[in-house]
Amino acid sequence: MLTEMETLVFNAKPNAAHYALAELEQISHFSSVITQNVDNLHQEAGSSIVIEFHGNGKRLRCLSCGSTVGKSQVDFSIMPPRCACGGLLKPDVVFFGEAIPAEAYEKAQREARYCDLILVIGTSAVVSPASEIPLEAKRGGALVAEINLEETVLTRSVSDLSIHESAGKALPALVESIRSGM
Repeated sequence: MLTEMETLVFNAKPNAAHYALAELEQISHFSSVITQNVDNLHQEAGSSIVIEFHGNGKRLRCLSCGSTVGKSQVDFSIMPPRCACGGLLKPDVVFFGEAIPAEAYEKAQREARYCDLILVIGTSAVVSPASEIPLEAKRGGALVAEINLEETVLTRSVSDLSIHESAGKALPALVESIRSGM
């Protein structure tokens, strides 16, 4: 499983949506990206403040000491992979049934609580606790804008704006509108 995941994650490339979010950060419209993705593509596109809610598939975490190591530093010909301390290494991602890392959860909640606007992009918004983030933003007074190909549970009850378009089309258009002064 590790090698299959490694192939998927290492072959993935940022798309127009990733680059648009990074550009929004650069022109001072976003303070952070909170992502459920584990592919590191936001960072590769240039986003610098990324809260990885479900971890990062390009790292391994030691089950004994908790340290992390980049996958490129691990010899996968030796199974199972081990940390320098001797502990087993697992992908630094949240598997079903595992808790969200406390630091990521707390940072995401804090960002949501104090933001003016939250973009909810490409999610069904039904899996907790990630689904709580837009609700926390709304309770804090933020506008909730949803970009998704189809309606979600947020569309009619939480979202102030719903854009039914792919993120790869909608986000670059948003950046262009902001740059041109709308």
